[in-house]
Amino acid sequence: MKNEALAVIGWIALVQGGLGAGGRLFGDGPWGLLQKWWDIPTPAYLVLFALGAALASYGENAKRKAKA
Repeated sequence: MKNEALAVIGWIALVQGGLGAGGRLFGDGPWGLLQKWWDIPTPAYLVLFALGAALASYGENAKRKAKA
């Protein structure tokens, strides 16, 4: 259960970080839900993306090991 929660949180952080950074770099402003509440700089969106990728990867690998 813990691994599944980490994977879900990781995927959400990955998507929000990617949308925020992508919107800042390629659009008029950040995309996604976080920009509605906070003004986050582009490097923070990139860190959020990397943290989300790490959490999602860890959670998915732990789920796979638990099934084996």
